Amino acid sequence: MNNIAITTTNFQLNGKAFSATASPDTPLLWIIRDVANLTGTKFGCGIGLCGACTVHLGRRAVRSCMTPLSASTRPEPQLNNALPTLRPHPSP
Repeated sequence: MNNIAITTTNFQLNGKAFSATASPDTPLLWIIRDVANLTGTKFGCGIGLCGACTVHLGRRAVRSCMTPLSASTRPEPQLNNALPTLRPHPSP
């Protein structure tokens, strides 16, 4: 039997109060993309090397593919630069 802890985590996402119900070890990338529907933050390599998933957590740039949801409750829980879906540049 799996005893996976599912909790509700409250934090600031792009300056707004946000709440996510998931396992504390869920990568922030999946919370940003799948729960908040902010698909501008990209999955790249999945091991934190390429930087495609970089967001600001407090004053630090972190790789959201390697940073657990539980990190968003630490002293500086402000998560910024989780981008909305990007649209193509309009043609002239």
